[in-house]
Parts: sequence; C-alpha cells; structure tokens
Amino acid sequence: MDSGNHLKKNSLGSCTLVGAGPGDPELLTLKALKAIQAASVLLVDDLVSDEIVACAAPGARIVHVGKRGGCRSTPQAFIEKLMLAAVRAGETVVRLKGGDPLVFGRAGEELEHLQAAGIDVTVVNGITSGLAAVTALGVPLTHREHAHGVIFITGHAQGGASDIDWKALAAAAHNAKLTLVIYMGVSSARRIQDQLLSGLPGDTPVAVVQNASLAQQRHAVCTLAQLQRTIEQEQLGSPSVIVVGNVLRGLAAAQLSATSVQRRAQLG
Repeated sequence: MDSGNHLKKNSLGSCTLVGAGPGDPELLTLKALKAIQAASVLLVDDLVSDEIVACAAPGARIVHVGKRGGCRSTPQAFIEKLMLAAVRAGETVVRLKGGDPLVFGRAGEELEHLQAAGIDVTVVNGITSGLAAVTALGVPLTHREHAHGVIFITGHAQGGASDIDWKALAAAAHNAKLTLVIYMGVSSARRIQDQLLSGLPGDTPVAVVQNASLAQQRHAVCTLAQLQRTIEQEQLGSPSVIVVGNVLRGLAAAQLSATSVQRRAQLG
C-alpha cells in the first residue's frame, strides 16, 4: 500500500490553464467547471471571483497568485516555478485565470515554460471580459453598418501605455471601421484619450465598464473627448474595460435622450 502511494505521488501530474470568465460563475464553460472540480491544486488569479473558487473540491489546495496592475503582484517566474513543482509532485494542477487565459493572461509564457520542461498543457477557454462588457451593455462588438472588426489591446504594456502606437490604432479604427476594446487602460486613460483623438472624432462614443458580469458592475457612457473626465467623475477604477467605437452610438443616444427627459421633469 505504501509503495503504491509512493509511486503515485512521484508520477508526473497534469496542468490545465483554465479561463474563469469575467466573474459570474454561470458563465463558466462545462469543461472549465469539470477541470476546477478535478484539481488537487489551484493557482488562482486575483480577478477570479470567490464563487468560482468555491467550485473546487473540498480537499483541493488553493494558492492565490494575484497579478493586478499598480498593485503588489506575485512574480511571474515564481508562479511558473510553483506550477512546475506541483506537476512534478504528481498533482492535478489548474492555473485559474480571469477571462480567457490566452487573452492578456500570460498563458503564452506559462505554456512555453512548462513545455520546455516536457510538460503537456491543456488550455480551456473562458469568456473574455471585453466580450462580457459589451454584452452587459446590450450592444455588439461588430455591426454591419458601424464596425467590421474588433481590436483587443492592453492599455498596460510592459513599458507602459507609451509603448503602444495609439495614433496608428486610431487611424486603423477610423479607416477600417473597427471597435477598440482596451483592457487595463483606466490608469493611462489621459494618454490614450489624447492620442486616439489624433485619428478619431471627439464625439466617438466610449463606454467604460467596471466589474463586467458581477453584481457590483458599473458603467459610464461618454464621448472620447470626455473619457478621462468621466472616469474621474464616476470614480471608475480597475478592473475595467474601455470600449471605443460607433457600435455604441445607439446606447449613447438612448442615454442622452433619457437625460434630457429627466432634466425636463426636474424643471417641471
């Protein structure tokens, strides 16, 4: 009996990178849920909701390895070392990431590290927060009249927002009718706004969605020229997604109409 347990403990385990989606546990895929329930070790990102972590088996070991822009974060190299050590110890490892692991989730780095060590890795997709944000607003990412495609981009590149050519993105979005979906852009909103205005009209509609899909979700709709001021006035913070593009025109018009009605009612 002891010999069998010893052999099992020293056999190679497995690793799965799982997308936990934007936070609402009902948006988990069935495959993601099964992987979470089967895990003996879960390495959990900071943006994964408590309700999703609660889906883990009672005996599973939960390790929180938060990574948040502007906050104290677990070093990526340390996370990769933990993953490799757990797999080599025979554990069923799930690396649980908010949204989709392949969209700004550093899954590429973790895949490379584990594969270089001879570990096979499975990836389970999740709903990315950029999609959840527009769905929460009841608008599309693409539209035959307004948007022929989508650009997902981070506002928090390794060298900061200055590493991103926002002027080129603005020109592309304007010329090709594209929706811009900006992750982790709130702290760089001033720079993003100023540079996008070089290629997009100031009245281009913008939405900022915080905590998409969660009970505490908040959002604001404004124009590109008002982006920074709106974020400050509404006190919107991380985690938020900024959506820029004409797919929001209907929503912006509806909001303007509702505001006008409210003001008329107040004036009596």
